Amino acid sequence: MDRSQKADAVAELNATFNEVGVVVVTRNLGLSVAQSTELRSKMREAGATYKVAKNRLAKRAIVDTDYAGIDDYLTGPTALATSVDPVAAAKVVIDFAKTTDKLEVVGGSMGSQVLDADGVKALASMPSLDELRAKLVGLVNAPATKIAQLSTAPAAKLARVFGAYAAKDAA
Repeated sequence: MDRSQKADAVAELNATFNEVGVVVVTRNLGLSVAQSTELRSKMREAGATYKVAKNRLAKRAIVDTDYAGIDDYLTGPTALATSVDPVAAAKVVIDFAKTTDKLEVVGGSMGSQVLDADGVKALASMPSLDELRAKLVGLVNAPATKIAQLSTAPAAKLARVFGAYAAKDAA
């Protein structure tokens, strides 16, 4: 890698750090190409990215960003999982790490809040942004449904009473 390529890589990483909501640092302990491809595809499905970056370049890229606290985690064979949704990257990495012992979660950061491995696991257990939106819509929609049911209930009861009288008179 020549100097201009390194500068481009640092600029690209810096732009990524300024856009995302979470960064998870993982240690690669011998993932096969197939496993790495599977992890990357799962990350894409969740709206996240998984990228191997040189530690020295990543350390330069996090300067003057909210993620400067993860500097200590960038040692050895590391990779960075990032996503705009603060839960997506953590959830995919933790789920994938459960299936193999060749991926270790080192730590991460959610904005300026630095997380250790247990913090990333706790973050992964939270509902995603889409799940929270669905719950919120359900909570907002439920009272409207109940009001509609209550407003139609008296008319339905009245119709049943008239139907009963009509059946009684016909008999």
